[in-house]
Amino acid sequence: MKFDINNIIRENVKTLKPYSSARDEFEDFDTAQMIFLDANENPFQNGVNRYPDPQQASVKAILAKNNSVKPSQILLGNGSDEVLDLLFRAFCEPKFDNIISLPPTYGMYSVLANINAVENREVLLSTDFQPQVEKILDTVDENTKIIFLCSPNNPTGNSFSDESVVKLLQNFKGLVVIDEAYIDFSDKESWLTEIDEYPNLVITQTLSKAYGLAGIRLGICYGSDAVISVLNKIKPPYNVNELTQQRATLRLNDSDKIKQEIASIIEQREELLKVLLEVSFVEKVYPTEANFVLVKVDDANKRYDQLIAEGIVIRNRTTQPLCENCLRFTIGIPEENAVLIKELKLLK
Repeated sequence: MKFDINNIIRENVKTLKPYSSARDEFEDFDTAQMIFLDANENPFQNGVNRYPDPQQASVKAILAKNNSVKPSQILLGNGSDEVLDLLFRAFCEPKFDNIISLPPTYGMYSVLANINAVENREVLLSTDFQPQVEKILDTVDENTKIIFLCSPNNPTGNSFSDESVVKLLQNFKGLVVIDEAYIDFSDKESWLTEIDEYPNLVITQTLSKAYGLAGIRLGICYGSDAVISVLNKIKPPYNVNELTQQRATLRLNDSDKIKQEIASIIEQREELLKVLLEVSFVEKVYPTEANFVLVKVDDANKRYDQLIAEGIVIRNRTTQPLCENCLRFTIGIPEENAVLIKELKLLK
């Protein structure tokens, strides 16, 4: 099925003249020695008295090199939630269009749909937490603009089959957004390798998980030049602050440290998986390719309250579809995991 981006862009976005910031007008110049009297900033230097680079060129250059993509295929946002929100605002007409999400999954897809007055059509995952492709395609109509896939999925931890994703990409004329927040903990290859093959493929990632930078709020969107150009048109001019850009650059250049931390988390994850199988009230431990484990227990509310009483905070997912009596455990440092394991074995 042929994809044409012009068929899904909102009409007001097509005709929108984007805001041009003071720094946007000089993006092709070497600004190192320039005197800036254009943006009504405080002139006294303190490291953050100037507006940040609106296009985050330094960060994008590193990401582009690391992932074999072009900087023009990258959009950065104030966390992945801003990136996801921009997709709604660019492509979904309020009170007219719809999106499809696959519960149990990341809750912000539904929240953002409600905020933007866009119908969220939910198609449950199968009992083994895979997309039900035929049901999804049957749910699509001419006003369906986006299908959201979270892979590895939160809260289930598993990745979706390549066959399911390819079939959706080939048979849907809107955007297929793959949320890869947890891809660094998986053995599967990122869908970034297919970014040039499918013009309707959009991938979101984050520095909040494997990169350990949840506090700086930096989300990443990869897509075709055409998709990213539309998102750049509507994004706020200085949506990623200077301190975030600086900290992200430092962290991205410390690849050895990042790899060590990911390896430690995966090692600890595998140890926790073994121990959970020995806990008396654990009924099922689900396979995971993320930095968390979903576990079915006898009574999720009871076990959650018991752990809270011992000073251990986890997530109770029992209210989510297909997750009755399920708890989600994030992998901590070895010392934290040891305390969790000790308390689990003591609970009655």
